[in-house]
Amino acid sequence: MRRQVTAAAIAAAAAIAMSGCASDDNADPGSGATSAPAAAYPVTVGTITLDKRPEKIVSLSPSATEMLFAIGAGSQVTAADDNSNYPPEAPKSELSGFQPNAEAIAAKSPDLVVLSNDTNKVVDQLTTLKIPVYLAASAVTLDDTYKQLDDLGALTGHATEAASTVQRMKEDIAKLVKDVPQRATKLTYYYELDPTLYSVTSKTFIGALFAQAGLENVADAADADGKKGGYPQLSAEALVKSDPDLIFLADTKCCKQSLETVKARTGWANITAVKNGNVIELDDDIASRWGPRVVDLVRVITEAVAKVPA
Repeated sequence: MRRQVTAAAIAAAAAIAMSGCASDDNADPGSGATSAPAAAYPVTVGTITLDKRPEKIVSLSPSATEMLFAIGAGSQVTAADDNSNYPPEAPKSELSGFQPNAEAIAAKSPDLVVLSNDTNKVVDQLTTLKIPVYLAASAVTLDDTYKQLDDLGALTGHATEAASTVQRMKEDIAKLVKDVPQRATKLTYYYELDPTLYSVTSKTFIGALFAQAGLENVADAADADGKKGGYPQLSAEALVKSDPDLIFLADTKCCKQSLETVKARTGWANITAVKNGNVIELDDDIASRWGPRVVDLVRVITEAVAKVPA
């Protein structure tokens, strides 16, 4: 979730700051979803009305890009932002999702733009240019993810595929959580956004996933009043003292962190998670997006919990 510098890292974290995808108009062959009859237009979602199916979608959110491909609308995406690296066939471009430029976006002649934020008041600018915009803001709950999938399904003509994706996600997560071993005492965990010890609390999207797995967050005390927005920076002393049972690293790609680098930190070798080898190296991208691959993150969490002896 954290990236090169603290400010950008917080933005990435807030974009949450966390599988299968298709590259044509049909649903992912491995998803179990099937193609639906052509949707009837016009279609209205919120304040957006589309008179016909969009065929030149610009996605400026990696999470939205993953959603669009997952519901079978991949071939309708003609440009994605510079961080949309999944699925591999996503048409990544020079466009920025963090600093969207209306002129650059309009140059792609889109008939639908999907954004995760309204930086630079780009929504108003695009609306003035008569370009429809769907704002897929960073999810706070799983229900937000499900709603965005359903909305994108309706807008792109893939409502049935979207509904199937949502149902599959709900079933997969429910099963993973149900299979977590019950314990008399909750395991504790620390979730690392970057090596400067920024973390997440249970009140964030990511924190809620861990709570479902029955884990207790050692970062909660660092933002008890919520004034840090759920993304506090811990002190090394407090972290070592909290002695978490599990450590999850969401900075393996951006910052090259691992069990070995963590073990080398002053005082960390004696933390229970480090001593027992329960330092889980996450995929930064999956850990920072709220699309369909959130199921993969829940799977990693529950598998890590299951490996710790009761």
